[in-house]
Amino acid sequence: MTMAHSMPGDFVPSRNLAHLEPTWLASIRWEVERRAAAGDDVIDLSRDHPVGDTPRPIVEAASKAVQAGPGEQIDAAGLIDLRAAAARHFSLLSGGRPVNADHVVVTSGARQAMFAACFTLFESGDCVLVPTPSSQLFPGLVRLARAIPILVPGDVEWSLKVGAADLDRSRDARTAGLILSTPVNPTGAVYTRSELKFILEWAHERSLWVIVDESHRRFHFGSGPAPSMLDLPDELMEQVVVVIGLGQTYSMTGWRVGVALAPSSVARAMAKLQEHAIGGVSLPAQRAAATVLTDERVEGEVERLTESLRRRRDQVVEYLRERLAGVEFVEPLGTPYCFFRVDGFFDDELTKAGGFCERLLGEYGVAMAPGEVFGDERWVRLTYGVPARVLADALERTAAFMNTLAKREAV
Repeated sequence: MTMAHSMPGDFVPSRNLAHLEPTWLASIRWEVERRAAAGDDVIDLSRDHPVGDTPRPIVEAASKAVQAGPGEQIDAAGLIDLRAAAARHFSLLSGGRPVNADHVVVTSGARQAMFAACFTLFESGDCVLVPTPSSQLFPGLVRLARAIPILVPGDVEWSLKVGAADLDRSRDARTAGLILSTPVNPTGAVYTRSELKFILEWAHERSLWVIVDESHRRFHFGSGPAPSMLDLPDELMEQVVVVIGLGQTYSMTGWRVGVALAPSSVARAMAKLQEHAIGGVSLPAQRAAATVLTDERVEGEVERLTESLRRRRDQVVEYLRERLAGVEFVEPLGTPYCFFRVDGFFDDELTKAGGFCERLLGEYGVAMAPGEVFGDERWVRLTYGVPARVLADALERTAAFMNTLAKREAV
């Protein structure tokens, strides 16, 4: 048997990857790193940053697991101790709602949980509704399952959120499900309990699957954690998968631990997929995650971090209102993000948020994420999970850039 050979430059990826393209965020990250390596003064507000240092109990738990040497064989669904801790965590955040550990799957971050859910629930020919603006990952994950993402624009008068009527206008006979997040990345908007109930009732009546990313639930600037799908009646949860990532909330960015809560049959199927795809999450990371969800010292640290993030949120909002009056933005009620509108500065040369962000980085050394990443090229996302003095410097530079654009428009 002979094998055809081709030069590396002729390589064509399989059709499994046909719909995946390099992301804006990856391009921005490479440019930031290049400029920083060259000695340029760059402030990166484009990506997720740990809001604080990883709490000591988490590091100690991981260290003990490493020092203990080779660990036991790990079930693909995750350590039972961690799944039980996650079940209690979900229960406590939602008023004591009973949650069974058999419905929990431990994943390599929220992203992998979303992928496993999509790959388990959807297939070729299915359509999946994706409210936008949304995480850049959602449409790509749907496509990896050979399904078709249908973008549903949010209402600018409603903090760019969607309602059941918006979803229904985009639904057809092929629609199999819905993916959303709350609090929302990138806008910082938060769906209320009643809004979630209307959406879930709509989906339940049509037998649609709902996957919801609630990774930023603890970063909520209202009373207590943000409203959740888990606050709703059992009969509405029969086709719902709830995902959380532990990265930002617990300053564990890079540890890659997430949790999915799903109906038991779906949880088993997701675990089976993981068994073949990744095997399981590393033991030290899982031990650390179990500590995250059970140690009271960690809980106190989360409350402190949330309050620190609230102060930085207030810093951004005050700046936008006082120094950049007239620039429209979504009131950030959760997450470390602020989404503001820049299409008022567009002209024949500057036509998209991507161009705005390229010039802001090139001329003023501030990196932000353009709205193209999230499905709306009129807006820009600012991540404010950085030290207050760094944030203040970035805001001053951004204001100087926008004022320059405004003067150009006036000429």
